[in-house]
Amino acid sequence: MTPTPRTPGSSRPSTASGRRKVAVVGAALADCGRVDGTTAYALHAQAARRAVADSGLDREVIDGFASAGLGTLAPVEVAEYLGLRPVWVDSTSVGGSTWEVMAAHAADAIAAGHANAVLLVYGSTARADIKAGRRTGDLSFGARGPLQYEVPYGHTLVAKYAMAARRHMHQYGTTLEQLASVAVQARANAAANPEAMFRDPVTVDDVLSGPMIADPFTKLHCCIRSDGGAAVLLAAEEYVRDCRTAPVWILGTGEHVSHTTMSEWADFTVSPAAVSGRLAFRRAGLRPDEMDLAEIYDAFTYMTLVTLEDLGFCAKGEGGAFVEKGRLTLRGDLPVNTDGGGLSAQHPGMRGLFLLVEAVRQLRGEAGEGRQVRRPDGELPRLAVASGTGGWFCSAGTVVLGRG
Repeated sequence: MTPTPRTPGSSRPSTASGRRKVAVVGAALADCGRVDGTTAYALHAQAARRAVADSGLDREVIDGFASAGLGTLAPVEVAEYLGLRPVWVDSTSVGGSTWEVMAAHAADAIAAGHANAVLLVYGSTARADIKAGRRTGDLSFGARGPLQYEVPYGHTLVAKYAMAARRHMHQYGTTLEQLASVAVQARANAAANPEAMFRDPVTVDDVLSGPMIADPFTKLHCCIRSDGGAAVLLAAEEYVRDCRTAPVWILGTGEHVSHTTMSEWADFTVSPAAVSGRLAFRRAGLRPDEMDLAEIYDAFTYMTLVTLEDLGFCAKGEGGAFVEKGRLTLRGDLPVNTDGGGLSAQHPGMRGLFLLVEAVRQLRGEAGEGRQVRRPDGELPRLAVASGTGGWFCSAGTVVLGRG
């Protein structure tokens, strides 16, 4: 039986600080991969229904809503499509990190009593739209504002990441083989995920010998393009007792924006996760070496490597050595992107919400046979970090989550 819906702000805080604890109580994916004959709105609805059902709560409890990337008045159009009339909304759009930033905002709103349960939802038919000729393969961010000073030179989003990777290689001696190993390990993790779009193993040689996209990135250095959707439901602590599954608590969050023009990026080898991660861990009162797993935005292999450095899992410049020798696999020292990530599982655009879904599944012990991460003592993982990146390292959002 679900609690009687409360007016936001009416719930009495139950912590010594006067702020309510916040948990992820529902998490789900819509159909992903090759999904033809549907719409992005339908994928939003499918993911939302599944996340609410996963929570065991009644949809009437939901009084907050967050969405971006769809509709003229996002998230108003999507909320209307879902039949929701929220009193708290967020349409923050900062690329792939949108969902970690939104989760931070939603957690703060719930903790302060401005909302009781907030639904975050995303859906995209990026792959199907290209196949049907409704859009091109290259996403244009326009040529107005600061971008007008870079667009004439013709470098694409992937080229910007490639330049940053080359700088790291030059400055720290990072090798192509080390970057390629990120893709190899992501594919190894995807092999155990029935929802992953690509599961066949690849080797470092496979990655290096692929068609060049933007030097030094060959095809397998780059994320796949898929359709799909995801949703996460956050709720105040007093709702947890009525949920179907164990809560995964939001322990700490951080966000940061760095630049939009490459000329304003002070150091190509430092991502905004260096700030968002530091904030999230400090607010959680935890250290990177206490994490059992990490879900990291991986539109390109370099993103994984440099984000690991910036979150504090290794020193700056040591990411290449850190990612070698299977450390990121399901049985490695630090399992990373346990579903296969954007490099192998699914990547329908702004993938940050998928990181949260996978972290929650792993902490609950729901990842399934062969894919569930275990601690050295055989117990389920207790702590995880999800860190999203947006634009071309323009923004970052980091969320530290814990079980029990």
